[in-house]
Amino acid sequence: MLVSALKLQIPGVEIDAVGGSLMGRAGANIVESSADLAVVGLIEGLGAIPAHARLLARLRRRFAEGLYDLVILVDYPGFHLRVAAAAASNGVPVLYYIAPQLWAWGAWRIKSIRRHVKQMAVVIPFEEEYFRSRGVSAEFVGHPLLDSRAIPSPEHARTALKVPDGVPTLGLLPGSRPSEVKRLWPSFRDAAKILLDSEPSLRVLVAAIDGIEYPGAPEFQYCYGDSVTVLAAAGAVLCKSGTATLEAALQGTPMVIAYRVHPLTYAVAKLAVQVTHIGLVNVIAGREVCPELLQAAATPQALARAVTPLLDRKSIAVSDQLEAFAEIRDRLGGPGTTQRVAEIAVRMVA
Repeated sequence: MLVSALKLQIPGVEIDAVGGSLMGRAGANIVESSADLAVVGLIEGLGAIPAHARLLARLRRRFAEGLYDLVILVDYPGFHLRVAAAAASNGVPVLYYIAPQLWAWGAWRIKSIRRHVKQMAVVIPFEEEYFRSRGVSAEFVGHPLLDSRAIPSPEHARTALKVPDGVPTLGLLPGSRPSEVKRLWPSFRDAAKILLDSEPSLRVLVAAIDGIEYPGAPEFQYCYGDSVTVLAAAGAVLCKSGTATLEAALQGTPMVIAYRVHPLTYAVAKLAVQVTHIGLVNVIAGREVCPELLQAAATPQALARAVTPLLDRKSIAVSDQLEAFAEIRDRLGGPGTTQRVAEIAVRMVA
């Protein structure tokens, strides 16, 4: 979406990108695929170091050749702050969109951002003041999920997935990366089976990804590449921590949040993390709106207990979450996020 917005704002602009097919279809020249770069966690990322090192060397050469008037970085701070340093050292201004969550952990990175990033475009309201108070130019642009494609109504989603009226429905969103699914799927699967034992009519919908295996539950309904419809159709979801929690909140789908990483990654994170909650809905709300079950606490039994009251739309647990979701939606601003980022880019190259 940002590529399209930039092309509208700057007719004839040439955009090179590290990304995927969607960016290519929007008109960017893909200089490197991002498919093999995205990892989560300290230990999990070790295997990706050689690919990142090769890409960074390639980008440094391109910056030195004077090919670019602006570099826009999106999220992914471990690598992108190195890219920012390489760009800035060659006189290329840097716009950072979707800021590193230094308020959660990694506060030491603020020095690098202050030195190498000319402008931050932040998507969480309190981040604007966070960065400005630390000497970094920052502007809140709203959250990109508000610009996402239309979410179907629950009625249309259930019709599309052939879920009869009145059938209780549980959604499982164990993640989009193989490592995430490997760690969360067994607990999500077994929690759903516990619920099925007590409510045989329960329909279990899995937001599945092509190429990833989901063993041990042929009775579930697998919806490949369509988490939006799963969120719309489900009465409640078990959801991996991350952006999916905001997607669920914007859809109005009650959730339990869970996450697991390598034990060493978690041990390091416990020493560095500065926030009480990891789910974005809870961080933005400033309180635990949705239950969070992390690491060993994310057992099938605990997940099943936590999500059970959310399957009753008349429960207090559901009404409390829905009230908080409305508050979160208001805090995230209005549509037009990518347009606002593109306008910042125009100002920077003018």
